[in-house]
Amino acid sequence: MNAPAEQRLPALIIASHGVVFGDIGTSPLYAFKEAIAAHGAGGNLPADTPFAVLSMMFWAVTVIVSLKYVIVMLRFDYRGEGGALALLSIALARARSKPRLIWFVSTLGILAASLFYGDAIITPAISVLSAVEGIAIAAPATERLIVPIALLILISLFLIQRRGTARIGALFGPVMILWFLVIAALGVRSIIETPQILGAINPMHAIGFAINHPGLTLISLGAVFLTLTGAEVMYADLGHFGLRPIRISWFALVFPCLMLNYFGQGALVLRDPGAARNPFYLLAPEPLLLPLIVLATCATVIASQATISGAFSVTQQASRLNYLPRLKVRYTSETSRGQIYIPVVNWMLLMAVVLLVLSFRSSSQLAAAYGIAVSGDLLIGTALLSVTVLLRRQAAKAAWLLPAFLVFGALEIVFFISNASKINDGGWLPLAVAAVMFSVLSTWRRGTEIVRSRKDASPRSRGDAFALDLSGIQRVPGTAVFFSSGRSGHPTSFLHNLRHNRVAHEQVIFLTVDFVDLPRVSDHDRLEIERGGNGIVRIVASFGFREEPDIALILSLARRRGVSMDTNDTSYFTSKPVIVSTSQRGVFGWRRSLFGWMLQNSSSTASYFALPPNRVVELGTQVAI
Repeated sequence: MNAPAEQRLPALIIASHGVVFGDIGTSPLYAFKEAIAAHGAGGNLPADTPFAVLSMMFWAVTVIVSLKYVIVMLRFDYRGEGGALALLSIALARARSKPRLIWFVSTLGILAASLFYGDAIITPAISVLSAVEGIAIAAPATERLIVPIALLILISLFLIQRRGTARIGALFGPVMILWFLVIAALGVRSIIETPQILGAINPMHAIGFAINHPGLTLISLGAVFLTLTGAEVMYADLGHFGLRPIRISWFALVFPCLMLNYFGQGALVLRDPGAARNPFYLLAPEPLLLPLIVLATCATVIASQATISGAFSVTQQASRLNYLPRLKVRYTSETSRGQIYIPVVNWMLLMAVVLLVLSFRSSSQLAAAYGIAVSGDLLIGTALLSVTVLLRRQAAKAAWLLPAFLVFGALEIVFFISNASKINDGGWLPLAVAAVMFSVLSTWRRGTEIVRSRKDASPRSRGDAFALDLSGIQRVPGTAVFFSSGRSGHPTSFLHNLRHNRVAHEQVIFLTVDFVDLPRVSDHDRLEIERGGNGIVRIVASFGFREEPDIALILSLARRRGVSMDTNDTSYFTSKPVIVSTSQRGVFGWRRSLFGWMLQNSSSTASYFALPPNRVVELGTQVAI
């Protein structure tokens, strides 16, 4: 690592605590409580339960989070980026010559992104509710205020999204570091009173309990899994922070602090089984309870913010990779391109979260719905990673990873089955959200492929743009930029303009903006330019899926390459297709209607690229499907 990167390392480590570890870091608020509740409460709690639960928690976090994600998965970056779509890009690149495998991998990638949305609507609700529930411990009479206070916090959080979080974001890391230190101190205080709880590190407690109580163990694992929620964020945020800051943060602070708190809760329940009703808050001395509630609320707001930002980021990447239509994206920071705001996603998440809180009304009720989406995501990640390893050129060198993947996959299958047992209790919710999102993502992808194939099938569209005879066409001064979805042929808007207006500008540019399976593209490699003798210039501008298309940048780079133009005398021609049905609706006719609706409500080319309104001409075109 070079000197500048070394100098930035401490800042990246601090910042990572506020973004990467918010979700998994607030799990102690509810995970141990729900796992214990699966075994009974009060005097009915078996004496070996805290040992069995903690043993399962410790080894689940060690194997899935520490080994799979932090040690193994962070090594598989795509040009420095992580996340489900980046992993999908790696797998697709290596399966290029295998069409069936490409379809299988693409389906897994779309399903992973779909499951993320199910997780994204539950995380803010369960996190904030679990924090606010502490007021019922401090003042039982205020229990009826839990839901209104949680709703007020959540609505305020979504309302500030359009203003951005850059100013307060600098506080996220220090606040989360304080949170981890406080929960560790609470855990140590309890462990000192009952040190025998440390024996739960022995995996035989979990194994023995599973042998003696297999049914109860399966139920318990659904709650134990709550300790893993947020693990996938470590890989998703790899591009923002890098491998070293995430690893150092996890092993130096986050992992030990979490385990100390979980074991402290176990020690408390061992001393007082009645404390199982809310062991996290009952760890705190009474004078510190209210400050702890405030700190917990801040921590859960930070965790929710990270999830909301993740939803914005996944949506933007899905749009760039052509799984969603163009969406209006606003940048809320002058210095950080990662600070984005997507209005439609924000308001849909807000409505879903409010409905969740009003319907479930407690973190315990929501816990039943939590987990199945994340467990599916983890399992898909292991499958994609296995495909990636098997298809690499030097697969033999990575063969040692395959037994580890089998262990990861086996554990995740068990976790998925245990969470599936809660489908009737609320687990259906994230699955329903994932099913809707899968339909949307796959329908848009398939619909755009059909539209493009229809356009490409047109003889005029397939023609050689540079061989087009424009000698009999009147030429008018200036430059006309016609947006094209393909790298060859003629844009539909150009053909319509030529047919109806029978004129062409002195310089005609066919511009294709292409999003590639890379996070970023250097300016040196951004443009491909071809020139014809008939005054037509074809420009293909490539952008990564983490970049914002910039027309001003494209034209500036083109001018450096000899394409002379006056931006004040340049007109932009766009086209917007209208779907025309030419066949019977059939079983899947609803997908055509859905695609048509999304197409008509997507951002126009002029709006998406922020073109000057007084220089844009939009031409309609009909496409038969």
